[in-house]
Amino acid sequence: MELATLPSTAKNKTYKHFTLHALPAENAAYVKTEFYYIGSDPKRIDSLIKIFESGYATENCANAKAMLLRLQQQGHPAPHIIICDSNLGYQAISEFRQFLNSHAQLAYVPFILEDRGMQPEQKLRFRKERIVDEIVCLNKYDKKTLLAKARFLNKIKTESANLAWRKKIETHVSVASNGAIAKRVFDVVIASLLLLCLSPVMALVALAIKLESRGPVFYIAKRAGRGYRIFNFYKFRTMIVGADEKMKEVSHLNQYNATNEGPKFIKIENDPRITKVGAFLRKTSLDEIPQLVNVLMGDMSLVGNRPLPLYEAETLTTDEWAKRFMAPAGITGLWQIKKRGNKEMSVEERINLDIAYASKSNFAYDLWIMANTPTALIQKTNV
Repeated sequence: MELATLPSTAKNKTYKHFTLHALPAENAAYVKTEFYYIGSDPKRIDSLIKIFESGYATENCANAKAMLLRLQQQGHPAPHIIICDSNLGYQAISEFRQFLNSHAQLAYVPFILEDRGMQPEQKLRFRKERIVDEIVCLNKYDKKTLLAKARFLNKIKTESANLAWRKKIETHVSVASNGAIAKRVFDVVIASLLLLCLSPVMALVALAIKLESRGPVFYIAKRAGRGYRIFNFYKFRTMIVGADEKMKEVSHLNQYNATNEGPKFIKIENDPRITKVGAFLRKTSLDEIPQLVNVLMGDMSLVGNRPLPLYEAETLTTDEWAKRFMAPAGITGLWQIKKRGNKEMSVEERINLDIAYASKSNFAYDLWIMANTPTALIQKTNV
């Protein structure tokens, strides 16, 4: 391990660079994993040194800006992840995010905030204003999980940026296609009418959920949709409160073949966490009615690929699998009408159906899928 101390700044703070001498000389093409830490906790630096092969540390955001600019001017690649102590303050961290966004090379670097000592309202403000990409307790992460987190966040930011760039180019070259306009108009009109017509049903469902068990009526979770865009996903609650914390207890019931590597989906057959009302809602697909709100908000479409929980999406970031995220997130789709409730369906089959839809997606195809959706609404299995 080598520690290099760079010249002091006006505020008498120093830059520190850490690097390992473990790479073979002949492997010149190898790209080191690098961190950038902003803070003054030596224990945090020690833990990051054990995970990454190289890294930088500065004691405040102002010095971090200067150092990152200097590295850019020297042609140095951007770090794989930037980790910042929350005790540096909202204003400094917010301004640092603006700095990152203003530089093309740095805008895609995952920016993580260490949550030690943060109050719930502080976390909420950072998340609501999208100042950081993630707020985590780094003590809970080992080398494998932190590197996976960095890769996942980087993939999400890159894919989202690429999608935004493509949309900008398409808009500049020509007006959006008639099919895209028709799809959005169709989504808004149909979702509005369905919400209006189904409002009495929604009231009855909400009452049934409250009568059976204590807890919220709605289940709200983070999901990854088109271009890995993360949004709040709404459903009627069909499980007991705290069901997510009991996932390990029922993981052996997963109908998909779980492996340690590659894409992962979780679908529990006859899940014991499901309530009696929840089982009925799932079999009739009534639990999905609140997703019409997601459609109106533009997070989802009536037809598309299912938005995935983040723990599933982070296993689908290779170029091959990421193609399924080129399609919008949808309430119904090709997978639902082809394979819904099929116990024998493999992970590969499901992803291939998603990719097939993304490749062929158009408004006429959406209408065909919607016409075939009613027969798939009544599921044969409780999953």
